[in-house]
Amino acid sequence: MSERNTIIELSHLGKEFQGKDAKVRALRDINLKIEAGEIFGIIGLSGAGKSTLVRCINFLETPTEGDVIFDGRSLKSLTEKELREARRSMGMIFQQFNLLAQRNVLKNISFPLEIAGVPKKQALERAKELLEIVGLSDKARSYPSQLSGGQKQRVAIARALAGNPKVLLCDEATSALDPNTTNSILQLLKEINQKYGITIIIITHEMKVVEAVCDRVAIIDQSQIAECGPVSEVFHNPKSQIGRHFILGDALKEISFDNQLFYRIIFDGLEATEPVIAKMALACKFPVNIAYASTKRIGDKAVGQMVIQVPERDEDRQKVVRFLETERIPYEEVEGNEF
Repeated sequence: MSERNTIIELSHLGKEFQGKDAKVRALRDINLKIEAGEIFGIIGLSGAGKSTLVRCINFLETPTEGDVIFDGRSLKSLTEKELREARRSMGMIFQQFNLLAQRNVLKNISFPLEIAGVPKKQALERAKELLEIVGLSDKARSYPSQLSGGQKQRVAIARALAGNPKVLLCDEATSALDPNTTNSILQLLKEINQKYGITIIIITHEMKVVEAVCDRVAIIDQSQIAECGPVSEVFHNPKSQIGRHFILGDALKEISFDNQLFYRIIFDGLEATEPVIAKMALACKFPVNIAYASTKRIGDKAVGQMVIQVPERDEDRQKVVRFLETERIPYEEVEGNEF
């Protein structure tokens, strides 16, 4: 990734809520830098604090500690009027679309412009332009009840773009959609990012969403950042237990470990097309048991991973290690208790 300017910096961000009997810590010492023009993913399990985090980014929730620096300005130092102006530079889309049922598509999109004082005719013209961008020019007079889930989310994206934001915050924006519709929405977000240079922050609990479009990812676990880095690096070498869970957890649920040793091996580029396991079996002179295998696309690159059962005999195990190291294939030990 080429060098970019930081558009959002989270500095020692923390958030507490007052529970019934005690304070509840939702975020703890969050430090992140998000670069202008990138698609940044924030992934975590339910209850990890990711939705609170996205609401702190635009100060819909006021952090208990720390600060958010947006476009060079400290949000906690702004007046209410200045904060409203800053928020207009951060469009937001949600899982449940939040469209106004009594307004047609065109008027849903023009609504935030009208609130901002834009003349009605000008607001409607802008709404028509945005409908074309999201591929729904023929739905201008339709009402939300007449749209599919994917179409509703496209309207919500158009509405979020109405004020020409610098940042688009997406809070579980594809969670209510089927896989094909999810892919089309993610591709739309990627096109918007590439064509207009809008920074996009995607909050999700699904690694496949991050892998599909994100440049970098932060993994949040138990209210704090467990790890952060380029998506390809996190995929190849997750440093935290929760990172390993997102990369492999669901795939390994059906594997019976029973004191057996397994290696996860990673392929990319030319390696992904080579018969590595067949070569390993020939070199080591024993069959190799494949417990799991997958290939996926991260950014513009096809990558694959495989979990193989390692032989019990130490001599045979060393043969496998020597083969992997000779072929320069990354590998790591995988243990069942990590998932």
